Amino acid sequence: MPRVVQKRVKATAASNVKYIIRFTTPRHRIQFTCINSPSKPPIIRRLLPTATTTITISMDLRRGLPPKPPSTTPLIRHRKTTSNNKNNNRSSSSTGTVVDHRSPSPIPKASDALPLPLYLTNGIFFTLFFCVAYFLLHRWREKIRSSTPLHVVTLSELAAIVSLIASFIYLLGFFGIDFVQSFIGTSRVDEDNFTLEDDVEHHSKPKPRIMDPLPTAATLTSKKDEDIVKSVVSGSIPSYSLESKLGDCRRAASIRREALERKTGRPLLGLPLEGFDYNSILGQCCEMPIGYVQVPVGIAGPLLLNGGEYMVPMATTEGCLVASTNRGCKAIFASGGATAILLKDGMTRAPVVRFGSAARASHLKFFLEDALNFDALSIVFNKSSRFARLQSIQCSIAGKNLYIRFTCSTGDAMGMNMVSKGVQNVLDFLQIEFPDMEVIGISGNFCSDKKPSAVNWIEGRGKSVVCESVITADVVKKVLKTTVPALVELNMLKNLTGSAIAGSLGGFNAHAANIVSAVFIATGQDPAQNIESSHCITMMEPVNSGKDLHISVTMPSIEVGTVGGGTQLASQSACLNLLGVKGASKESPGANARLLATIVAGSVLAGELSLMSAISSGQLVKSHMKYNRSNRDMTVISS
Repeated sequence: MPRVVQKRVKATAASNVKYIIRFTTPRHRIQFTCINSPSKPPIIRRLLPTATTTITISMDLRRGLPPKPPSTTPLIRHRKTTSNNKNNNRSSSSTGTVVDHRSPSPIPKASDALPLPLYLTNGIFFTLFFCVAYFLLHRWREKIRSSTPLHVVTLSELAAIVSLIASFIYLLGFFGIDFVQSFIGTSRVDEDNFTLEDDVEHHSKPKPRIMDPLPTAATLTSKKDEDIVKSVVSGSIPSYSLESKLGDCRRAASIRREALERKTGRPLLGLPLEGFDYNSILGQCCEMPIGYVQVPVGIAGPLLLNGGEYMVPMATTEGCLVASTNRGCKAIFASGGATAILLKDGMTRAPVVRFGSAARASHLKFFLEDALNFDALSIVFNKSSRFARLQSIQCSIAGKNLYIRFTCSTGDAMGMNMVSKGVQNVLDFLQIEFPDMEVIGISGNFCSDKKPSAVNWIEGRGKSVVCESVITADVVKKVLKTTVPALVELNMLKNLTGSAIAGSLGGFNAHAANIVSAVFIATGQDPAQNIESSHCITMMEPVNSGKDLHISVTMPSIEVGTVGGGTQLASQSACLNLLGVKGASKESPGANARLLATIVAGSVLAGELSLMSAISSGQLVKSHMKYNRSNRDMTVISS
């Protein structure tokens, strides 16, 4: 139980009484030193029946340590004392300086558990080790000379062997305690001392307090980090090697960030550093991190798709996008939902090889397209992964150069690395049959990855999905605020004719890339693959005697995965979990990735429906002026 002592020390006047209150426990000691004053600060009224002007609170966390040595560093605290003037009955104040010699509690070390000082203990075990070793060597030499078996030991020899083992274990485990402790940060605070000072004059307004400046949050935790920052700035330590040298990804990011600010002279105050697991991106997501960018995530839905309801996460900074997609989901839901069909599932990679002549390149083309050779090539390709399964090989020749487009299934992964490994296996195999084949590159852009291309638009890449829904006339009128004929006409003139005039490649839609990008960022997909994943043609036709609207989106190359890459990060993994497609499917490999592709197509369907309705009804500009413009004065914020 804590022991409480209240002591009245001094009473100079009716208005000046000094109190000392001590709270003592085996591990803590708290002392309140109080001087009475007529004005009562609210927080002190609960502690004393009278008010205080000066309160000193000191806390000592006792850990069974040796007595604290006296400190030579004084703590200077300014304090104002009051005195009464008998002539004019007015209070006058004088300022004094109190020097308080305080010493911080020593930092506990592992060596404090030893009964003797560390240097004495090490010396004893050092001496014991070498003495016992010398004794045993001397005894064993005598036994060898007298032909006595070495395993026959006396009691003294047995004790010497035990002492040798014990001293060896100690020296091995504890000799370097001080050396190891020198690398351990000493940022723990063992004593919390703080002074609360308040000056209150009788019948007058309180004067400003004199307070010590608050410590600023330090980016660097030790002098060693400061030395590393200087080395990075000077170039003696490469910035990219900090993680491997330090073994602490968070610390490496902090040091790299500080070095960058010093080299550029520009602060990164708005770029957060804390609150992120930097170990999770090491070797798979991002190199040389200095922080992370915050992107808000909104929810559209529920999206009623193939009988299931999905709340779709969308990471975006564009106003109206989530609201518009949400309105499209509402219209689809009110009309009975949408249907999505997966047409094809296959990731591609197309290396380019070169021969001495076009004839030799043609020989390889015929060899690869021969169905009799496909099984052998499949066996070689499929060795790269238990999920990779070769589906087809398509060749295109340009002179003496041959482009080979491999297509394979990749399970729940997006599959670029998987298909690349399989292609490398096949190329190594073909090198035996065609030794004059020169591999120019494992990717020859016939894939085609992260670029708009006709081959992806026609043949597809990743997941090919078509999604459709019938929106009733009542929903078109009440929810979308337009009419079926107006939507059909707008779609023909804008998405079809207008895109054709522009020479668009796979861009026969209103804004499919908006939805695809937002879902990709939220779920950890590769944002650059939004280029081919947004290939989409939007179709609208009147049905049921022209009363209702049939809308569909056909997307031949949605490239998504639920394992690998950014899908393993905490935030992105949470969004995948919200959709019910987190990780790999145990029942049916690839099912989660295929479901995610259909959800992307369904979200695009909702976004197309809502945006086209806004354009048709003339509400696009009005809604963007209302929801996509900031009223904040950025000049004031930036200053």
